[in-house]
Amino acid sequence: MTISPSCRGIAAWFAVGVCAAFPTFAQRPASPAERGRPLTFEEYNPESMLKVPGQEITRAKFPFIDVHNHQRRHSPTSLAEVVREMDAMNMAIMVNLSGGNGQGLRDQVALNERVAPGRIVTFANLNFDGIDDPDWGARTAAQLERDVKVGGARGLKIAKNVGMTLRDKAGKRVPTHDARFDPVWAKAGELGIPVLIHTGEPPAFFLPVDAKNERWLELTLFPSRGRFGDDLPDFTTLMAEQHAIFRRHPKTTFISAHLGWYGHDLAHLGKLLDEMPNMMVELGAVIYEPGRQPRHAREFFTKYQDRILMGKDSWVPAEYKTYFRVLESNDEYFPYHKKYHAFWAMYGVGLPDEVLKKVYFGNALRVIPGLDRARFPR
Repeated sequence: MTISPSCRGIAAWFAVGVCAAFPTFAQRPASPAERGRPLTFEEYNPESMLKVPGQEITRAKFPFIDVHNHQRRHSPTSLAEVVREMDAMNMAIMVNLSGGNGQGLRDQVALNERVAPGRIVTFANLNFDGIDDPDWGARTAAQLERDVKVGGARGLKIAKNVGMTLRDKAGKRVPTHDARFDPVWAKAGELGIPVLIHTGEPPAFFLPVDAKNERWLELTLFPSRGRFGDDLPDFTTLMAEQHAIFRRHPKTTFISAHLGWYGHDLAHLGKLLDEMPNMMVELGAVIYEPGRQPRHAREFFTKYQDRILMGKDSWVPAEYKTYFRVLESNDEYFPYHKKYHAFWAMYGVGLPDEVLKKVYFGNALRVIPGLDRARFPR
């Protein structure tokens, strides 16, 4: 059959109209397979088809104290915005661990009290200048005393540079249990303030970055975080240096940051807590650990309910909902907020109210001096 020119024109016009009406067919991005390569692990991010009861929790059940936060330079306006975000999630008190020392700390405490009295408390930090001087320990302990009694600090924060990157003038690593720090630890105990201490890194960071490493994605995206093959001691040695100071200073309360990096081995962490009554732990940046072992974690939190504190670490308000949901709910198989930390799903631990209250505020009220108890239920 012969098609007339007019019919061919109509057909061409119709085809153009169909393409114009459905442009997505022509514009759909090519899949990795169509581009001649397989889908990478970084790209693979499936949406679960599992339908189970549960919902996000954007506001904590009880007012809570975040013992692990970092706030640096603020104006009155920007600090007021932080407080509004705290109010929205029911955070009654924030502990800012980045207080510095001396006049800088005093200025920060004064701003906090002017803008939001009692809502943001500050921990001091050490000045390591002159660490080789014979009187460095005594001098630094005296500065800590001034920072507490005059500056208004409520505790001391030790960052991970101690034991890892801090060097003396000869270039040697200064270990966490170095005797030069002893006057500082003793002074903290004398002043009745806690020392929140971050030692080391997640244990996976000390392993080869290969197919067996569960933090492979993070170590691939951020290679500088890997510690395998560098000049540091292994994970176990670094953490043992931390524990040595806990044993040497039993009258000082130490809060081991990030569940002491033993959230993956709660049985071992329990043994440490049993051995060292002055050791506390907090949850900063590691809620993915109890969130993947809910039954075991519930048993652990129940047994050590007087030793665990709420903490988040980085100030990203949208991420707190993961903490609330893991700690408060019995929900199943919900996403963690940062894939390169944990590509696995979360499960709610479902803590009883009496345990949850201790984790959220009771334990912090006990170990951090001068907090406003009136902000919390009895």
